[in-house]
Amino acid sequence: MTNMSYCRFENTYHDLKDCIENFTDLNDLSKSEQVYALKIRELCKEFIEYTQNEEENEEENEEVAND
Repeated sequence: MTNMSYCRFENTYHDLKDCIENFTDLNDLSKSEQVYALKIRELCKEFIEYTQNEEENEEENEEVAND
């Protein structure tokens, strides 16, 4: 099911939280679920990197504005 753009992050947050709360061991998952668990891990890394870059850009812009 597709998320509506106005609540995409809210819905994804709850879905990801559910996955984490019910995760015990990668080996307990089916092969297909193992693949997608690892794909989610990679997406999370990308998201963290992207948001860190956004924060750094915001901080740089604030420093320039204060000069």
